Amino acid sequence: MIKVLRRPVESADGAEVSLPVALELVRAMLRDHGAWCRLEREDTFTIHVGWDQSLYVSSDRPCDAAVAQTRELGLFAQPITASPYAADLEEPEVTEAADEDFWERVRAELASPQTLLLEETYVRNATRWHNLTESNLDTVRSVLGPRALLTIWPGLSPDVDAVLAALPADASMDVVWEEANGTIRHVTIDETDHQLATLVAGAKAACSLPLILDERHPLFHAALPDSDGVLRARW
Repeated sequence: MIKVLRRPVESADGAEVSLPVALELVRAMLRDHGAWCRLEREDTFTIHVGWDQSLYVSSDRPCDAAVAQTRELGLFAQPITASPYAADLEEPEVTEAADEDFWERVRAELASPQTLLLEETYVRNATRWHNLTESNLDTVRSVLGPRALLTIWPGLSPDVDAVLAALPADASMDVVWEEANGTIRHVTIDETDHQLATLVAGAKAACSLPLILDERHPLFHAALPDSDGVLRARW
């Protein structure tokens, strides 16, 4: 059995999975299907998948035969001292709970009056976006995924042309916009993307958000606690 750490939110962190399930999880991550987790067997064996689909495997014993077979399959195996996705190398986790005090702060911000943008990360590398107003706040709360990471941003700007014109020419950005029917859409772009104007044609409002962590400054940042009020999510 292999223990799963920082796994999809529908199952508890630290749950054990069988080898066939672990293999399917690895396949899903390598195919970039959205979910992400670490697979670890105490201090003896770990598997991590990087953002670029690089696979990091560590073991407490030599794996010469496995390395040789990997190379026979045409893959490149390179020894390194440690996985860059080890838990102890991560940024500090979010420790604030999205409790009633959190939602009161959000409600007070909405009373200005204004709209806010809610980024709901329900599984690592997978997000949903919600346009928040005083009237729909409770409705949005009722559909959020368990243990989701919630990031509150200033509302979308109705001046879509100005948002597009202000995009940097040499940086990757998240662009979020509201379509004419009220649907919130999102895309990550870089300097080689030339289809954004087509994607946002007819949009009612939009905004751009930097990808670099040091440049991201949301209004609020918290994770949903469990029904008993205890924050068990690890982000």
